[in-house]
Amino acid sequence: MTRVAVIGGGITGVTTAYALARRGAHVTLIERHRYAAMETSFANGGQLSASHAEVWNHKYTILNALKWMARRDAPLLLHPRPGWHKLSWFAEFLAAMPHYERNTIATARMAIAAREHLFAWAADEAIDFDHRRAGILHVYRERAGFERAAGVSQMLAKGGLVRRAVTPHEMRAIEPALAGQFYGGYYTDSDSTGDIHKFTTGLADACARRGVACRYGQAITALKPENGRVRVTTDAASALFDAAVICAGTASRAMAAMLGDRVNVYPVKGYSITVQLDDPASRAAAPTVSLLDDAAKLVSSRLGEDRLRVAGTAEFNGENRDIRADRVAPLLRWVEQHFPGIATRRVVPWAGLRPMLPAMLPKVGAGRAPGVFYNTGHGHLGWTLAAATAEMVSDAVLAQTGA
Repeated sequence: MTRVAVIGGGITGVTTAYALARRGAHVTLIERHRYAAMETSFANGGQLSASHAEVWNHKYTILNALKWMARRDAPLLLHPRPGWHKLSWFAEFLAAMPHYERNTIATARMAIAAREHLFAWAADEAIDFDHRRAGILHVYRERAGFERAAGVSQMLAKGGLVRRAVTPHEMRAIEPALAGQFYGGYYTDSDSTGDIHKFTTGLADACARRGVACRYGQAITALKPENGRVRVTTDAASALFDAAVICAGTASRAMAAMLGDRVNVYPVKGYSITVQLDDPASRAAAPTVSLLDDAAKLVSSRLGEDRLRVAGTAEFNGENRDIRADRVAPLLRWVEQHFPGIATRRVVPWAGLRPMLPAMLPKVGAGRAPGVFYNTGHGHLGWTLAAATAEMVSDAVLAQTGA
């Protein structure tokens, strides 16, 4: 039986461990935290959003970043402090701009493929994760943004996604609770939402039931190719595996360097707030359909009856994990502006580091050394893509090891 170490207990690591276990591999899941899903898979925006598959390698993103540099509450905040990692990442980001359309289409296809696996796994393992299949509505206040989105919709259609334009009147019918003036929107009824933390921890429990050895609270101290296998050393033990899959989010870059690979993941910080809908009036005033406000770079998802998650923004500031009040404030203002009937007395803020590669596509597959594999760099679409990339890397592992 093939012995595989999966390093990282977030959404990509847990889905990878699960996919390998279903194929009959002997899997050890190694996570430095005491539990699964304690970093970027803890409190994201909640969207399973093929409609959000557009990559960022476009002049539109660059112009906005430059325009917003002086604003501390900017949707996209680029700290001017230099550093080799940041500079090399942006150089590769710019180099990937000619592949913007191709990569967007590829991401959409991957997101659609992921749905089938994720929904089936949740059903097979009876995972309750506040799943809501009410679609995602993209909203636009200005004509320019709406018309640009029409071009994005055409690219998504090439990837197999149906996203239709809707008028302000149709938007009100889709989500009656939404307040404000809008030029128009785009609605994807095949997208859905849920609680990533509930899903990941539920799938981690399923992994354990299927025989995965879950080693929580163990930090990686060394990784080394050794005679066609991989030695994995933690602060608790050292063992040889037939293969190791790096699913370690922003830590993947340093781990890849130990193994002789270059995986240029950069940590892009995102924020969320979870609004507790404690009273009947707030629950009635909260949206049931997931929203994406393109201009504000914010998304919202209803999680069960008593929570509203609002998330977004992108901050290029290295490994900084601080939760800044000036970055959380726009999320709260957005709720107050568009859903004024919601009481915001109880709001829980959070920040996480998205692992992003310059071309905005995850690295999935083999490294240089035998037995080394990667499933990392999913950026803002980690949950949306995870089930598909888990299947892809699992096939690659077992094909190489001959299992």
